[in-house]
Amino acid sequence: MDQYHEPRKKKVSSGTGGRRRKGRDKKLAHMGGTFTATKVADKDVRVKKRGRGGKVREKLKKAAYVNVMAEGKAKKVKIIGVVESHNPHYARQNIITKGAILNTEAGKVRVTNRVGQDGSVNGVLVK
Repeated sequence: MDQYHEPRKKKVSSGTGGRRRKGRDKKLAHMGGTFTATKVADKDVRVKKRGRGGKVREKLKKAAYVNVMAEGKAKKVKIIGVVESHNPHYARQNIITKGAILNTEAGKVRVTNRVGQDGSVNGVLVK
């Protein structure tokens, strides 16, 4: 199911204990997408998704390589697995998110981009 991101309103209670009525219905413009949950695999799998205004976005479903920035140069390195994530269940399931630490052939790499939305995995080496 898609996520609904409604803008913030005034305070929740009126102070008198009176009931709050809904100001308006939900808007399609406030709908968010579903979580992509990019996983580690043998080869990359990308899915094209239509956005607002006919814009086509590429979502990364499975990732095999990460673009690592080291000493001012980028190189493509094979991903072995997810070592650490903000959610321990994601690390166990090898789900890649922004800020996750990956185990690669070049060493440990921290992911710097939003993988499911960008269509690629970018990261920096962790010393």
